[in-house]
This record gives sequence, C-alpha cells and structure tokens, in this order.
Amino acid sequence: MAITYVLFDAANTLINKPMLWERMQGVLVAAGHHIPSDLLRRNHKLMSECLHFPDRTSQEFYQKFNAELLYSLGIIPTETLLTDIFRACTYLPWVAFADTSVLTGLQRPLGIVSNFNNTLPQLVDGLFGPNVFRDIVVSELKGVAKPQLAFYEAALAAAGVPAAEILYVGDSIKLDMEPALALGMQAVLIDRDGAFPCYPHRIDSFAQLPNMLAE
Repeated sequence: MAITYVLFDAANTLINKPMLWERMQGVLVAAGHHIPSDLLRRNHKLMSECLHFPDRTSQEFYQKFNAELLYSLGIIPTETLLTDIFRACTYLPWVAFADTSVLTGLQRPLGIVSNFNNTLPQLVDGLFGPNVFRDIVVSELKGVAKPQLAFYEAALAAAGVPAAEILYVGDSIKLDMEPALALGMQAVLIDRDGAFPCYPHRIDSFAQLPNMLAE
C-alpha cells in the first residue's frame, strides 16, 4: 500500500547528543577505564532498550542507568564515578542528525511520536524549522508513553490516515517497531551504529528513505 504519511520517533532517531560519547569516554579514561567506543555505544543502546526512560530525566535516574551501563562494561560503579559521569554529560545540547536533511524532500506530511517532555515542539522547530512536522505527539502531554499502544493510537488519530499508509521510523525494536507493527503501520528501524544487524527491516541512514517511498 502506498505511504501517505511518515511518522518518526525523536530521540536518537531525529535528534541526538553527539558530545555524550566524548564526555563519557573522558571520564572513564581519567578513571583508568579504556573502553572501545563501539562497545560503549552498543551497550548504552542495549541499556536504553531494557530500562524505561521517564519523560523528564533526573540525576537519580541517570545514576541508576549509568550504574547498569558500567556493570555491562565490567566496571564497578562507584559513587564518585557515577557523579563524574553525570556532571560531564548532563544538559548537553540536542542536535539534528545530518542525514535528516532529506526530510524536506519526502513530499509527505511528517509527524513525531515521542517519549519526551513538553519542550519537544519548541526544540524541533528550532532544529528543523517551523512547520516541518505537521503533528508532534508527546508522552508528557498525553499522559501515556511508549510502548503502550494507546500512545501510538493518539499519533494515528493526529495523522488522520489509515495505519497501513504510515511509514514509521524509530531506533528501538521494543519501543518503536513492535507497537507500530501491532497497529498495522509499515515500520523500519533506523540503525546508524549497526546495533541490530539481524533485524530484517532496517536502514542505516535516512538517505535511504526517498527510495523506500518511491517503491
């Protein structure tokens, strides 16, 4: 069926914090831990799949998240190390991925459905320009979040088109792919770092989207 609407996740799909890895690596190296960058990024991704992110994060949340991340890397998470990581990595700016430059050429209405706080619409307008995304559905404002189907149903209602005509693009199998497919959307995983090489419906760059829509 033809795709008439494209729906996106936000964090780590459209936007990211590229300084995070340099800052975290700096703290680890200073503490004597030399972790390969690809291992750090992969384990961080897998932790993000397993642990629930609240709409608004806090130091307490990140202390727990980073403790689990360090355990997965073979590092005992001391209080000093956790505090240093938080101080180095908190309040980093969101940046649009470079490959999102293709969005304005997709020639379809675009929307966002995201576990995020109510600052997302303003953030997105600042990074992409006003009116690039017709609909922005945010968990904090809806009182429901991924992977609950009710949250995706709210996005479907905003889109106003049948689920089968929507291409959904997200970076999480659990939070994005599974619920979108359950509601009948077409769905593709954006996997820029190759974290899920065995997932069958994946792309590694938004540059592949125009050809997908043309098929």
